[in-house]
This record gives sequence, C-alpha cells and structure tokens, in this order.
Amino acid sequence: MPDDALPSPIQSPLLSSASPLIAHGFFTRAGGVSEGLYAGLNVGLGSRDARAHVEENRARVAAWFGQPVERLATVHQIHSPDVVTIGADYDGTRSEADALVTTTPGIVLGVLSADCGPILFADARAGVIGAAHAGWKGALTGVLENTIAAMLARGATRSDIHACLGPSIGPANYEVGPEFVERFRAQDASYDRFFTPSERAAGHAMFDLPAFTLDRLSAAGVKAETLDLCTYEDEARFFSYRRTTHRSEPDYGRQISAISIREA
Repeated sequence: MPDDALPSPIQSPLLSSASPLIAHGFFTRAGGVSEGLYAGLNVGLGSRDARAHVEENRARVAAWFGQPVERLATVHQIHSPDVVTIGADYDGTRSEADALVTTTPGIVLGVLSADCGPILFADARAGVIGAAHAGWKGALTGVLENTIAAMLARGATRSDIHACLGPSIGPANYEVGPEFVERFRAQDASYDRFFTPSERAAGHAMFDLPAFTLDRLSAAGVKAETLDLCTYEDEARFFSYRRTTHRSEPDYGRQISAISIREA
C-alpha cells in the first residue's frame, strides 16, 4: 500500500516523548474509503457500513504501523472494566472487554470510539503498552485502573506509565439527567465537581468526561495528558454517537486509537 494512501493520525506529545520504540496514533475519520454516514476511516465492525470498506480501513490503520491487518488487535467493547492481555499467539479473537495490554512487539492494540474516551498507555522502559475504551461507565467502574494493573502485572512501573486521552465528547455537549449525576455522587460525593447545571433543561447537568478521566488517571499515579479534542463539535474529523442521535440518523462510524511496540 503506497504511503500516500495511509491515514495521518494525531500524535500525543507525552507518548511521543516516551520512546521511539513506541508507535501510536489517534486516527481521525480522514484517509478511509467508507461513504455516506460513514465517510472516511470507519473501522467499526459493529456498524452497518459495507464490510469491505471497514476491512480496508482497518488494513490502512495496520499498514500505518507497518503491520498486516491480522496484527491489529481490537475487542468487542461492552462498556465494562474488563481488560485482556494478549501475546505473540494472538489469533484475531475479539474478546468481550474494553481494554488490551501487551508486551509483544508488532501487535497493534486498538480501541474504537465515537464520543467515549480512547486512552493509550505506555511504559517504554519496561516495554508494556495498553489501550482502553472509557465511556462514563467504564471510567466509573475501573477500566483505567484495571488497565494499569494489567500493565503492572506484565512488568510495568506505575511512575513510568504515560497515558493520553484522545478525542472524546467535551463538557459543552454532554448533557445528562439527574439519575446520572446521582450515580456518580453515590460512589464519591466529590465527583459532583465534574458536573455543571445545564442551561437547556431544568435538573439536567453537563458532564465533563475528559476531566473525570484525567482525574482517575492522576489518582492512579500515572503521567497523563489529554488532546483536548471534542468529537461532537468536530464533524470534519470525528464520528460522534451523540451527534448522530441528535440528528436521528440510523447509524454512525467509529474512529480508532492504536499503539504498538516497534519490532527491532
């Protein structure tokens, strides 16, 4: 595949500084072959996009890492705190989980998103990487902490782990009802600080998912940053489930964020 056919993902300054042995990218919807609602680089196997288009888009993502598509590992995401660790024997199985960890060079870990937060992790010194999909439910129930724990179990050191939150829905566009707020307050009353009153509907609030995600990462003791990019606002670059819902569109695409340890 020629280089000019490959997508150009967004890079994290923090992850880029970790080590040249770590390759990563927060891919936008640009650089793919899908059309219509899915126009661009839709990698969602669960979408109703043409399967051939999705497979080609996934192949382009893998090729950016210099790998065949068989080395692109993703999971069947279910908004859980569950993490799978994979190795050289990875056979393409898409387990039900929301995060992946590996120490195997050449495997590309990918998580899909369309408003939820994609987080890429790396301990370059230990050669351990991770990728997590964290919407409100995953973030609240521990997918970030579980990803870190899985990395520690593979030899990572907490203080050496770098993490970056990619494009996700921002607080100006994430309106929630009172029962949502109470769910967070019930776990920790201090989580009230991630909500501000909505000007659109009485009793509703605007939720700052990126700030909540970064707070959980910081509390877990890792170095973290955000790209500060809102999927809802930037239609040219990102798919958004909530934007699609507000427009009563029948389906939506998914972008991918991915990370790999370069092969020697």
